[in-house]
Amino acid sequence: MAAQFGRRLRRGATTTAVAAVAVAALAASQGPGAVLASDGGGAGGDQPAAGSTPSDDSPATGNSPYYTDLPPLVSPNKPGTSTNLPITGSAQSGIPASVLAAYKKAERSLADTDAACRLPWQLLAAIGKVESGQARGGRVDANGTTFSPILGPVLNGQGFAMIKDTDNGAYDGDSTHDRAVGPMQFIPSTWATWGQDGNGDGRKDPNNIYDAALAAGHYLCAGSRDLTVAADLDRAVLSYNHSNEYLRTVRSWFDYYKRGTHEVPDGSGAVPPPLDGGKGPSRNPGTSPSPTPPASPKPKPDPKPSKPGGGSTSPEPTPKPTPKPTPAQTLGAVENAGTGKLTATAGDAFAERIKVRAKNKLGGPLAKVSVTFTIAGDTDTRFEGGKSAVTLATGADGTVTAPVLQAGEKTGRFTVRAIATGRSLPAVLYTATVTARQADAIARTDDKALTAAPGAEFADTVAVKATYRGAVASGVAVTATMITDGDAPVENDKGPYFKGADGNTVRTLTDLKTGADGTLTLPKIYADDTTGTYRLRLTTEGGATVVIELDVEAPAA
Repeated sequence: MAAQFGRRLRRGATTTAVAAVAVAALAASQGPGAVLASDGGGAGGDQPAAGSTPSDDSPATGNSPYYTDLPPLVSPNKPGTSTNLPITGSAQSGIPASVLAAYKKAERSLADTDAACRLPWQLLAAIGKVESGQARGGRVDANGTTFSPILGPVLNGQGFAMIKDTDNGAYDGDSTHDRAVGPMQFIPSTWATWGQDGNGDGRKDPNNIYDAALAAGHYLCAGSRDLTVAADLDRAVLSYNHSNEYLRTVRSWFDYYKRGTHEVPDGSGAVPPPLDGGKGPSRNPGTSPSPTPPASPKPKPDPKPSKPGGGSTSPEPTPKPTPKPTPAQTLGAVENAGTGKLTATAGDAFAERIKVRAKNKLGGPLAKVSVTFTIAGDTDTRFEGGKSAVTLATGADGTVTAPVLQAGEKTGRFTVRAIATGRSLPAVLYTATVTARQADAIARTDDKALTAAPGAEFADTVAVKATYRGAVASGVAVTATMITDGDAPVENDKGPYFKGADGNTVRTLTDLKTGADGTLTLPKIYADDTTGTYRLRLTTEGGATVVIELDVEAPAA
């Protein structure tokens, strides 16, 4: 969406008009494609289109430059869409493995959640190519996260839109103004609405190609769009970046990728160089769109693009290079800031909270460092508010404390990871444990004698109540067993019994739990044909025990 990184027109072309001619030649030489639904005829330039942005949501782009590099005027020499294709073909038709996998995974996900949209992965690939050169040629780690953040220009109104900070610098490292972030170039305020967890790691990270591709898919599918309809596809692309030049460029790559791609290793994809010979990204100057463009007797080339988000993209002098941060301003490490033992009983809040410290290269505290805390493992424990991941910034002392952990009902150990968001520094790992609910006392709720005739059922039920340190013990596991007499009782093979779901005799029940008031009522108990006095033992998690007598006696004559 928009921070785009350089601008290069094929074969030495230097104007938007030449780019338009090249696109026309491409369409003519490589077969038919869908007709642009809102080209504007070339006379009015970029105009607001109906449905160009999803209702009541922020635009995706931040008014930044983008690649206008066009695909070759010949079809790929290894057509197909399988990620198992050999690493051959033209450089431009090669898509890095993780990036290609992310696009296809997003397509499958949208097919399940919004089948009517009919999102093609080649559209994501076209936008990813124009926005970031496929994550800078696939420079991502094994999880799909870019090795370093891909950031657009500062949106301070100096040649681009004016967008004040919306994320406290959590994603873009700028607490004054926003910048577009990641391989699909979301501005933070848009990511807050559309961000997705595409790789299932519990985080929504715009720097992760799986998360960003899925978010872009949802954004393009907003409303009732059907992307097999040319008008809907054009509106979707224009909502991403409202520029006819942008639309034509994305369309050319979309058609190119539909004719064939092949997979290349991560980090080896083709990236168009910037116009300035590699010194930095060049801007995409232009004028702000006008709802009522001036009439013109003859078609004119589109003006340079103006994008949603406000502000004009008029040419500006090349900004002075930003001074390199000093060691005191550079993040050196993130470490445990003295977190104690993390343990809680199921259903309770953890008394201890996770705390980390960010240090600069000199070992001193570093403020405004974005830290993401993520709960990992087979657990239903969550941070306060039901979240499995949260992102916060360090304070003036370099520390930040995660929200309270609320234990779920699953017992056992799990891990919480704390990482500097978007950085390649090692994560800080914390092990936490959830123990089962316990009771230290259990007793019957009445003292009725429990009797039954041979072969009959006991008329009265057995009800007990569990407590822990004098308080109600809810949700505590209880085991009920018919036991033998003696100092080392075992399960009895005669006398009273329960019935299982299949109607068979059962003398031990293990799937019992006390209710919210700490009480438990046992299922019906039956007597066999053997008379005598028998014992029923109930044991709770935590070791509380009660033994109840059951009498089986023949009725009086």
